[in-house]
Amino acid sequence: MEYTDLSVRELQQGYRAKDFSVSEVVRAYLDKIEKENPTLNAYLEVFDGAFEYAKEADALFLEKGDRAPSLTGIPVAVKDNILIKGRIASSASKMLENHVAPYDATVIKKLREENALCIGRTNMDEFAMGSSTEHSAFGPTRNPHDPERVPGGSSGGSASAVAGKMAPVALGSETCGSIRQPASLCGLVGFKPTYGAVSRSGLIAMGSSLDQIGPLSRTVNDAELVFNIIRGYDELDATSLPAYEPVSAKNKRIGVPRAFIKDASPEVQQLFEGNLKKLEKEGYEIVDIEFPSAPYALAAYYIVMPAEVSTNLARLDGVRYGHHAPGEDLLDEYKKSRMEGFGKETRRRIILGTHILSSGYYDAYYARATALRGALAKDLEKAFESVSYIATPTTPNVAFKLGEKADPLSMYLEDVFAAPANLTGIPAISVSAGTIATDGKDLPIGIQFMSPKRSDKSLFDVARTLLGETNT
Repeated sequence: MEYTDLSVRELQQGYRAKDFSVSEVVRAYLDKIEKENPTLNAYLEVFDGAFEYAKEADALFLEKGDRAPSLTGIPVAVKDNILIKGRIASSASKMLENHVAPYDATVIKKLREENALCIGRTNMDEFAMGSSTEHSAFGPTRNPHDPERVPGGSSGGSASAVAGKMAPVALGSETCGSIRQPASLCGLVGFKPTYGAVSRSGLIAMGSSLDQIGPLSRTVNDAELVFNIIRGYDELDATSLPAYEPVSAKNKRIGVPRAFIKDASPEVQQLFEGNLKKLEKEGYEIVDIEFPSAPYALAAYYIVMPAEVSTNLARLDGVRYGHHAPGEDLLDEYKKSRMEGFGKETRRRIILGTHILSSGYYDAYYARATALRGALAKDLEKAFESVSYIATPTTPNVAFKLGEKADPLSMYLEDVFAAPANLTGIPAISVSAGTIATDGKDLPIGIQFMSPKRSDKSLFDVARTLLGETNT
């Protein structure tokens, strides 16, 4: 038995049946990390204290058995922009290279309450700005299915850790598909909750009206388990939903916006259609729908997001927070600190966002993008009057090679199918749709399902049906 092959549910069952110990599982994961991480660069840091935790967890199982907290003995990888008290939280940036978190993010508090082991912090695109995890100040992360290719981003480190069997489950965050996109390229389940269902307290902000924390896992059941633990109202987050009442699917109709998905590669579209046929055999009805504003969602995103980035990162000036570089005067110190502290992509988005919000351009860009968010929400509301789900490919292509998309625009286009869910706050899930043979490798690709706000549970149901999982 390879312990690193087991899902969270299987680990839970094995611990309670005394088939193996937490110490054995933790040792197996640390050995796997030691072997694979030098190549994949999924972890920026593996935390000390894992063996002490394992001994305590084994003793807890002996004492309480089935009454032990639900995540006892479960290693969880955590994206480097989620605060863990006493640990570095750098957001993969030189600007925060030595920043030690003064408190736990709310999601970490909830994991601790269930006795999870936060095993390490994972690599990411700097301040979550990217779709490939090539924009980390600490080197790119690689895809376990082909180390010459990207794992996706910005939660690529978390995805690579789970796909590379260096963790059974991980936390990521997404502003525009940064959980779903790497899940697609690494063959995982990636879930973006309804905006506000999971607290953002302790998440280093990129785009505050877009950001959301969610799980990456190898099974739908594991993703749902973690989501149910980390969700809930939090008074520390002003955008937290005051009461989360799950909404059930009203029918088994899946809408497909054909005009929107035409830009996916032919191989991706063929695999997508094959998965829809599987769902038809399971009793789902597939219908074509109109989603006229969808093609413009990505353009709106790349106006709203940089504007929020420029605001959120203004505090990191080398004086109040972040990397400090001495200069001839205060202005020179600001310039040098931010030039040295921020990477190229981060600087690009800060400059773009500052321009968008400047006098004379706000109405031309930001106000129009905000109006388009409203149009997207109305189009989705209309579509969901007749269907319970909307399906698209998660990404237009399989994982690309490192360095292949040096042009920023070609990189941004990888997010085309992800943008509507983030701009409107609806939940979305990506699950593996199969693999496509490319350059002698079988590379995974995902299918995405979106549903109305608060209907998160329904997404797990349709995803389980597609993958043939049972809800046990």
